[in-house]
Formats: sequence, structure tokens, C-alpha cells
Amino acid sequence: MKDIIPAEIIENKILLIRGYRVMLDTDLAKLYGVPTKVFNQAIKRNKAYPLC
Repeated sequence: MKDIIPAEIIENKILLIRGYRVMLDTDLAKLYGVPTKVFNQAIKRNKAYPLC
């Protein structure tokens, strides 16, 4: 089992852009432990499931 990431670290990665709370793909990929390219491919394959 992987270690739990402290909430403070995740909260520091959340940005406020034009009134939306967002995270960069590089930060999300690190969170899931995969390369950014693989993360983005998974997002493209699952466009039917919106993230918001």
C-alpha cells in the first residue's frame, strides 16, 4: 500500500484560475505515480467522464 499524502501538500497544489479550483496535469500525475504523458492519455480515453 502506498503512503498517504498529507492534505497540506495537495492543498498547496490547487490553483485558483478564473474562479475555478484546478490542479496541473504534472501535479496530478505525480499524485497518481504515473508519467504525465500516461496521465493525459488516460484523460483523453475517458472524456465521457467529466472531471468537474
